[in-house]
Amino acid sequence: MGTSLQELGRLDEALVSYRQAISLKPDFALAHNNLGITLQELGKLDEALASYAKATVLKPDYAEAHRHITLMRKFNREDEHYSKMQELYLDKNISEEQRCHINFGLAKACEDLGNFEQAYNHYREGNMLRKKLLNYNISQDLKLFKQLKFSYPKIENSSLEPDKLSKKLIPIFIVGMPRSGTTLVEQIISSHSKVTGAGEINFVAQFGGAIATGITKVNKESLLDFRHNYLNKLHNVSKGNLIVTDKMPQNFRFIGLLAAAFPEAKIIYVKRNPAAVCWANYKRYFVSKDLGYSYALNDVISYHKLYENLMDFWTNTLSKRIYKLDYELLTVNQDSETRRLIEYLGLNWDKKCLSPQNNKRSVRTASNLQIRKKVYRGSSEEWKKYQPYLNGAFDDLLSP
Repeated sequence: MGTSLQELGRLDEALVSYRQAISLKPDFALAHNNLGITLQELGKLDEALASYAKATVLKPDYAEAHRHITLMRKFNREDEHYSKMQELYLDKNISEEQRCHINFGLAKACEDLGNFEQAYNHYREGNMLRKKLLNYNISQDLKLFKQLKFSYPKIENSSLEPDKLSKKLIPIFIVGMPRSGTTLVEQIISSHSKVTGAGEINFVAQFGGAIATGITKVNKESLLDFRHNYLNKLHNVSKGNLIVTDKMPQNFRFIGLLAAAFPEAKIIYVKRNPAAVCWANYKRYFVSKDLGYSYALNDVISYHKLYENLMDFWTNTLSKRIYKLDYELLTVNQDSETRRLIEYLGLNWDKKCLSPQNNKRSVRTASNLQIRKKVYRGSSEEWKKYQPYLNGAFDDLLSP
């Protein structure tokens, strides 16, 4: 029940279920770990860390919980927790999935300690295992991106007419590569009193993916069905506001469909330094199984090139519909870039948008720790600490 409620975004109710499970079975390590995840998403970080720690006490080989702990604390020495992870890493009897989690955990710890070569080795091993477990091949994304372009002309010809549509809800789509700054942008916008932040919701792919790829017949009726299904689901998470953000980054694949079905919507394209994005994807263990490109450097670079090519296609075709937001510029000129963004959205100025770290909404993405802090500069340079070990892998990304 807790897991189901958590998936539905009903986090306070999920807490109740997890705590009931723990009261019935206090040594249930999985419940403690899941409780920690929910507390973390709610921004209750000290309580989350305590739950993860309890899970590892009850089940010392709980590699996933160990990995969660490393993301929530900073290592300043090789302490007891580091030693426990190292011991688990050297255990030849653990599963590949456990070894994957523990590699990502040790990589983060080594990074904190400034041992970047060892951190890179752990990231590389963890990624190799994750790719193997997911059985990912980039050919599937090559095919997908080709289908998206091929299907768009029919979608464009079936575009809905704004004057004939009800506008009870207005979506704001925030798109880009994962780890490009979309969570920060949603946190800024949803700080506005007139906006609800819905987070990474799956409704576009769920109701529109088959249309965007030409599997379902494309006409005005199918676009209307997609629109109605999407808005009905969005209403459930709108919390009474007219304007709702949907920050599923991978919706960049469906921009053509979104422009055709939601002529009133705003589409924000968050662009960040390519090397920073690729490295941030590579070093992250994503719970989602839909980001298989992340787990090999050649795959993540190839995927980023596919992404940029598709975004060039959308921006050339739909230049008046897409607002391009430079992540690095936002961190340097926070005030002016935030004001421009809010003006583009047609909203009155709300000074709370300059303090996104004070936004107490739950956040269920990989960035849910960073966005609890003030906006800071320089994060896009972090990958350079690993440059000596990349053998020039990012050189093409850095060329003008």
